[in-house]
Amino acid sequence: MSELVPPPSLPVTWRPRRGRFVAYGFAVLIVAGAVVMAIFIAEPFTLADRLAIVAFGCAVAFVLHLLGRVRVEADNEGVTIVNAMRTHRYTWPEILDVTLLVGDPWPRIDFSDGRTIGAMGIQGSEKPRARRATAELEALIRERGEAREVS
Repeated sequence: MSELVPPPSLPVTWRPRRGRFVAYGFAVLIVAGAVVMAIFIAEPFTLADRLAIVAFGCAVAFVLHLLGRVRVEADNEGVTIVNAMRTHRYTWPEILDVTLLVGDPWPRIDFSDGRTIGAMGIQGSEKPRARRATAELEALIRERGEAREVS
């Protein structure tokens, strides 16, 4: 990244705005819709069927929760990347670089063991916020990690 920003004070958390509102908004709508449907569905459906409808709505809401909880947290010890299915914890010396290319859905973080992990908590679709968050994370990596020097 060419934009140099000062590192933010720690701890700091980056999370998407729109994705979180959409995920949790739809989760509420789906659960409410499932409950209403279970209450007003025609008589041939039994109590077990009605409970299954609500359970299905809750299962869909749980998947949406997994998408809504994504975030990137930085503290004095390192970075925690909470993606939809997994949570990764890394110390500062393990992190080499962060890149967000135009059109990428989220930044990629490179690690000293050769792995690269996407950080879903910084959504590329939120362009100015994503660029700023990536620049701040890059500044923290330069300050605290063993990342390459920027000249």
